[in-house]
Amino acid sequence: MTDRYTDIARALIPPLGGSANIGDINNCITRLRLDIKDPDLIRPEAVRAVPGVLGVVEDDTYQIVLGPGTVEKVTAQFRRLVAEERASGGGGAATTGAAGTSGTPAAGTSGTDAERLAQKGAVLKAAQKSRNNTPAKNAIRKIANIFVPLIPGLIGAGMILAIRGLLANWQTAGGAPGWLGTLVPVLTVVGSAFFSYLAVFAGINAAREFGGTPALGGAVAAIIVLPAVASIHYSLPLVGEVHLSPGQGGVIGAIFAAGLCAWIERLLRGRIPDAIDILVTPTVALLVSGLATIYLFMFVAGEIATAIGNGAVWLLAHSGVVAGFLLGGTFLPLVMLGLHQALVPIHATLIQQLGFTPLLTILSMAGAGQVGAALAVYLKLKRNTSLRTTIKGALPVGLLGVGEPLIYGVSLPLGRPFITACVGGAFGGAVVGAFNQFVAPFGATAIGPSGLALLPLLQSHQGQGYAIIAYVTGLLVGYVAGFVATWFWGLPPQLIAEHNGDASDQVADQDAVPTSAPTTEQGDRETTSTL
Repeated sequence: MTDRYTDIARALIPPLGGSANIGDINNCITRLRLDIKDPDLIRPEAVRAVPGVLGVVEDDTYQIVLGPGTVEKVTAQFRRLVAEERASGGGGAATTGAAGTSGTPAAGTSGTDAERLAQKGAVLKAAQKSRNNTPAKNAIRKIANIFVPLIPGLIGAGMILAIRGLLANWQTAGGAPGWLGTLVPVLTVVGSAFFSYLAVFAGINAAREFGGTPALGGAVAAIIVLPAVASIHYSLPLVGEVHLSPGQGGVIGAIFAAGLCAWIERLLRGRIPDAIDILVTPTVALLVSGLATIYLFMFVAGEIATAIGNGAVWLLAHSGVVAGFLLGGTFLPLVMLGLHQALVPIHATLIQQLGFTPLLTILSMAGAGQVGAALAVYLKLKRNTSLRTTIKGALPVGLLGVGEPLIYGVSLPLGRPFITACVGGAFGGAVVGAFNQFVAPFGATAIGPSGLALLPLLQSHQGQGYAIIAYVTGLLVGYVAGFVATWFWGLPPQLIAEHNGDASDQVADQDAVPTSAPTTEQGDRETTSTL
């Protein structure tokens, strides 16, 4: 007897063109990320029809949105099933899908307004994907791919440090049991270890992404965190005396170092005789890139990292409201343009510089605006049963920071509600920026979650309680502003007339989907989306 996660994984393989069409399999906090060999073999509507699938994003990888928690379990089963099919000699592209995953829409949704909007959202995504296929944006995605595999470690270590902080506060307040005196230092070590060696992990992934050997990327990045670099000092023209310190340059320096190491390695491969390649290539690549790291990258990347940290603090201290309004209001368009991925190394740098990234808490307000806008659409279009079903299933995960179902299934295809959702994000961002400007900076100790899922990872120098209050206040303002803007401006009469349906439409919908007995797919979608 199989579990739900195995069923989801098994149902996804046929509409993806079979296991033979699937390359690398990875996941982030919400998405199953796949390298697809032949995109033409994919049947997108069948993929979306699989119960448990919250959405699909077609980028440099094919991304299936499953939600936090679910994605790890489905990925494990998906990887196992694909390997088993390949081992058994199967895996050819399927011509017919599993039950409930055929290319034709499931019963009860064909021809509904929700399906038409979903198809329109898919067209918008595909058009945006083609516009995003530029060298600059591909380079940004490559940088982002370095950090995506690190997100589970960032979240886990961040959660441990958050628990450690609560226990330390208990000790300070008094009344804590004596054994906490031993546990708190242990949690400090367990939670801090990953962040202390984050540059090494970034170097490993960077080397893999740039076509080099991961071990060499990790080796040259390890120079950055080695305590012995504190004894190194030298002079640079126009700069003067340089004294290095462990960690100087952080992940930015690690990416520079691993990128150079991978380039040298690729340059030497094929030029060095096979008999001595294993000796010469890694030695030369590590030596040259290591010297460059010590005499160039650590200093330059350290200056960049310091400028990022100081710049963020100055911006939020002097114009937090304005910066929050602009960042919160423009983040969703940045996502559509693919430019948001350039912020990932900035988040990592801020976490190393400040202990948290205030930028992420501001950008998370964009999701709050989406939730408020979707709720207004739900209440305004009372007779559009198909779209209301979509919203009802997508709202719970939207509250947890998974915004794709609401964006591509509701607000973006409708048009104006996408703009009013951005307005909600702008007001929420302004409130978060105001807390940073007039009270104290706060932010997230890890990259990945947003929405309510970010609450345990919030921190500030004023304590976690203040950070939570400030963030929740911003979320509430984002919800309300997105709702109000959509209610009064986002749904003009002509849009309501087009999508609210009439009595005959209602009868047709009721004939297709009996209200007393919803289809299995709809029932599964509503159930899985609340997990």
